[in-house]
Amino acid sequence: MAEPVRVRRLTDQEGQKLQQIVRRGSTSSVRYRRAMMLLASAGGNRVPVIAQLVQADEDTVRDVIHRFNEIGLACLDPRWAGGRPRLLSRDDEDFVVQTATTRPTKLGQPFTRWSIRKLAAYLRRVHGHVIRIGREALRCLLRRRGITFQRTKTWKESPDPERDAKLDRIEHVLEHFPDRVFAFDEFGPLGIRPTAGSCWAKQGKPDRLSATYRRTHGVTYFHGCYSVGDDRLWGVNRRRKGTANTLAALKSIRAARPDGAPIYIILDNLSAHTGADIRCWAKRNKIELCFTPTYASWANPIEAHFGPLRQFTLANSHHRSHPAQTRALHRYLRWRNANARHPDVLVAQRKERARIRSEKGIRWGGRPLAPAA
Repeated sequence: MAEPVRVRRLTDQEGQKLQQIVRRGSTSSVRYRRAMMLLASAGGNRVPVIAQLVQADEDTVRDVIHRFNEIGLACLDPRWAGGRPRLLSRDDEDFVVQTATTRPTKLGQPFTRWSIRKLAAYLRRVHGHVIRIGREALRCLLRRRGITFQRTKTWKESPDPERDAKLDRIEHVLEHFPDRVFAFDEFGPLGIRPTAGSCWAKQGKPDRLSATYRRTHGVTYFHGCYSVGDDRLWGVNRRRKGTANTLAALKSIRAARPDGAPIYIILDNLSAHTGADIRCWAKRNKIELCFTPTYASWANPIEAHFGPLRQFTLANSHHRSHPAQTRALHRYLRWRNANARHPDVLVAQRKERARIRSEKGIRWGGRPLAPAA
């Protein structure tokens, strides 16, 4: 009759190590169960008893005991087989990534974007490079390679031949004459309608604004002026844009520096800003008009201040008329000028500045980023 399977006599170091693993536990459940098998066998327990104790097969217990008798405590660490052999080579994975990041129309497909199902089906029938992969494996592969499903952004690069010169001039006056630099732009159109926003409310019970479907009030435009040196914002609401309204706003800027010193006004290339009357008036009153490049109104410093204006006066509002909307807007302007360094204002300005530049893909004074293929 064959002798029962049991571990050899443990050394002091082996016994202490197995006892430590069983008492303190282990990050690996496999090491913990195997240590229990060995200690139980060293304590004189037979294989069936040990198998019932650790809820394992008797053959597994015998294999662990035989392995310990051969190599010692190294048997506690399993020798994993490595799983199923890889079906896709590195070149296959690169091909999958390249296909996923290529527009389907360029590959002769009748749609503008891939879905996981469409991409997997296309890879299975590519002539000369057939790749069979399931949808979940494909999703995991793309995620592992840093490919995620993202919203497409539009791109518009400035065709202005004087783009760099205009940006350099704006940077120069902002750096050397900040107390004499002003910015002007229109903000709008501003309609009379409930505008969604955000506010504090009980979870699942947001504040609701009634919708309107018939709007007969028309729109207005806020003609905003910003003093860079004083960090002061003011303006007026007008029914429409136009040279006359622009000239009136620029005159208010000139009045902000009644000492007659030369000033610089940053504004965009809207036709209402570039008329002969405005240019002649600016020349007579020692004003240099610094125009932003075409499609680069983000270079105007006032743009970052329109974000808080939208967030704190229009969002989450329901003004009944344009006069009520204008009064609310000017109440905010008075508060904002009295609290120009308020943390909420600074945070909103930073968010708006980041949003403008991220949408354009441009950094201040730098070259536009290369558009995505």
